[in-house]
Amino acid sequence: MQVNISSRRTVVSDRLQDLTRSKLSRLEKYVPGLERADVHFCEEQNPRISDKEICEVILEGHGHHVRTKVTAPDPYTAIDRAAEKLEHQLHKLKTKLHRHENNGEMSIRLDDPLPITGNDPIMEDNVSKIVKMKQFVIDPMTADEAVLQMELLGHDFFLFTNAETDKSAVVYLRDDGDVGLIDGA
Repeated sequence: MQVNISSRRTVVSDRLQDLTRSKLSRLEKYVPGLERADVHFCEEQNPRISDKEICEVILEGHGHHVRTKVTAPDPYTAIDRAAEKLEHQLHKLKTKLHRHENNGEMSIRLDDPLPITGNDPIMEDNVSKIVKMKQFVIDPMTADEAVLQMELLGHDFFLFTNAETDKSAVVYLRDDGDVGLIDGA
């Protein structure tokens, strides 16, 4: 697995780089074929925050994207916590994929996002502005597969094409902890 390590407002020592590569290479036992890991370390500048070190990891391979972001008092603890969370997420993904294979269904697939083209739209000063825009290839999937992708990405919602209706749909995390589904008409 190719591991890309970057940082902002902090220095990543050779020892931390070696530890990061070692911990992430162990995760391949859960989902073989992970191609790339992007690791980003950052230090929070606010003196009121005790866990100043932030570690964000995005794993990619075979159409799967798994993301986690953790904070800790030091970068070594941060990568430990990130690896622990990723281990849990990958174990969950492996279990779901195994269930799908046993039922004869296709595995979950999420393609890489498309590059952004053009400039972000700018609105008038007194109205909210769009400050970030993303475009994705949206493959048809079931609502259960969309929920799994939402959880793996750590997001509160996930947009997908419902394989059963061929319409756009959204699964989202409700305040009570359950998941809601909005299906296009």
